Amino acid sequence: MYTQTRTEIIGKATLRAMITIRELAKASGFSPTTISLVMNKSPAGQHIPAKTKESIRNWARKLGYYPNQFARSLRSSRSGSIAVIVPDVSDPYCAQVLLGVDKALYRSAYLPLLVDIQNSRARFRKYISTLFERRIEGVIAVANSLQLQTEMLDIFANNRIPVAAIGRESSDARINSVSVDNEAGARLAISHLFELGHRRIAFIRGPKAVIDSAHRWLGIVEFAKEVSLPLDSALITQLKDTASSSEGGFEAMMRLLRGGTPFSAVMAFDDMTAFGAIQALTQAGLKVPEQCSVVGFDDIAAAAHFNPPLTTIGQSMEELGKIGVSIFLQAREAQHGRGPGVRPIHRMVEPVLAVRASTARV
Repeated sequence: MYTQTRTEIIGKATLRAMITIRELAKASGFSPTTISLVMNKSPAGQHIPAKTKESIRNWARKLGYYPNQFARSLRSSRSGSIAVIVPDVSDPYCAQVLLGVDKALYRSAYLPLLVDIQNSRARFRKYISTLFERRIEGVIAVANSLQLQTEMLDIFANNRIPVAAIGRESSDARINSVSVDNEAGARLAISHLFELGHRRIAFIRGPKAVIDSAHRWLGIVEFAKEVSLPLDSALITQLKDTASSSEGGFEAMMRLLRGGTPFSAVMAFDDMTAFGAIQALTQAGLKVPEQCSVVGFDDIAAAAHFNPPLTTIGQSMEELGKIGVSIFLQAREAQHGRGPGVRPIHRMVEPVLAVRASTARV
């Protein structure tokens, strides 16, 4: 019985096992050393004629040869991979940021390793050792969740691994970051309600543990002082440190309604909070925006399709992802002596107001 040594035929498809560099050398007539220099783009191969390089690449494509990245990483101590950490891959915010990260990384030489911690610090701690074992060269983290705060990324910075945090400012000078200008965004939101004639405005503040909460509140307070708008403490509630979601928004709105103090508009910490707030208002028999206007923050994809479509503060989350990759690449270049110096990079994205059907004049 005849047996093929390296080829298996399954139906009409022919699957060939990966060939070795020696097999490529035998077929092409070039030495394994020359092939290695060309395929691994080694600086030592810069004097190899262009015609020879092209011929080797053509043979490699024809026979399906790929350099052994594992062996290469052992020799160079570089893995070519970076960790992309998200708190919850199903979260609309994370999904849009990841789109930008993927598009930007596609043009680079790095392979992303997606790590979904599923809003669990225990999962995050478990993944840390695995990532170090894989010799990751950097970390890009979507840090918009209570379960993935920038302080958790210190362990990577401590080991001289470049870190870029997306969506959250960092208190650690070693961690690069890109985020929206939260103060400016909050000012846009409250000024929109003010221009519509609202003076009795309720506020659902973000969790205390989230630095964005303080920055957005500062924007509100500063605007209120400028226009002499009173901020009634009875109309201010805060999400619990474990809740930044539609459920948290629902509970917060129910607290405001039970308080009995009248209001004509609500500023929610983010879009998910606003969704929950609208659900609570609807359950209480109040129409949005006829009886109460609602403003969110983030402009996630679902905001434009909610009922009613949500007025919110927009930020291009895809662009945040692209900028996060750009910051990482700059930090990595600086670390290897090819940049202006190892200094943290912090960028701020200007927000925009997206006016939809959840707000109306008093």
